[in-house]
Amino acid sequence: MKRDRKQRMTHLSVHVILIVFSLFFLIPIYIMLSTSLKTQAETLIFPIQLIPESWKFSNYSNVFTLIPFGRYFFNTTFISVMNIVGVLFSCPLAAYALARLQWKGREFIFYVTLGVMMIPYASTMVPVYMIFTKAHMIGSYWPLILPAFFGSPFFIFLLRQFFKGMPRDLEDAARVDGCSELDIYAKIFLPLTKPALLTIIIFQLINSWNDFMGPLIYLQESSKYTLQIGLQQFKLAHGTDWPSMMAAAFLISMPIVVLFFFMQKRFMEGITFTGIKG
Repeated sequence: MKRDRKQRMTHLSVHVILIVFSLFFLIPIYIMLSTSLKTQAETLIFPIQLIPESWKFSNYSNVFTLIPFGRYFFNTTFISVMNIVGVLFSCPLAAYALARLQWKGREFIFYVTLGVMMIPYASTMVPVYMIFTKAHMIGSYWPLILPAFFGSPFFIFLLRQFFKGMPRDLEDAARVDGCSELDIYAKIFLPLTKPALLTIIIFQLINSWNDFMGPLIYLQESSKYTLQIGLQQFKLAHGTDWPSMMAAAFLISMPIVVLFFFMQKRFMEGITFTGIKG
């Protein structure tokens, strides 16, 4: 009886601590939402007013009048979806080859892949830009989409760990039944990687959705801008329109927050399962 009571108190204490910490993480979101409902004058008051004096919902309608928000939303969605398609095509193939196929130099290529993860993005921006310049792709969406079809080292590593954790009996039984290597990959291993693939989808969606540097470097026409570039247009000549910018930022961030909220269980499963076996 005393032991059960002690366990309940321990669980309660842990939950209270987690709730308190989660509230700290919600503070930026609340400030963003609060600012989006203020007037421009209220955003300049110090100390910060946590509750707006006048709830100005017109800031959200300003988002659609000051910038072509719908167009930017479509552009961002298109780029994000194409990036997801790219990594879902390339990364499982590379990971399967590194985890299940036997070939000379496999471990060396795997360690090279790990090494590529350590190269800063800033150090590759100029060479990659020169490549796309010679390919006459600057100003189009191709520089933002094509790299995904050549794989991501981090996603390849995650999927390799997942494939490594699968029993070899599945592979042997499939070969006995006459399955080719492609059949084993497509019909047996790939369907079992759903948790890891969902994790990759979430990661890639966040990366593509929040990408600012890529569109800033490669896109030239305003009609092709993404949401992150569109946010900069709230910086007017006489100052920044903070309420409208925060309203736009709130609208931009909500799809990712809602998606993660409904898929967090699958997300954690994917992260957990990819570390089963090295």
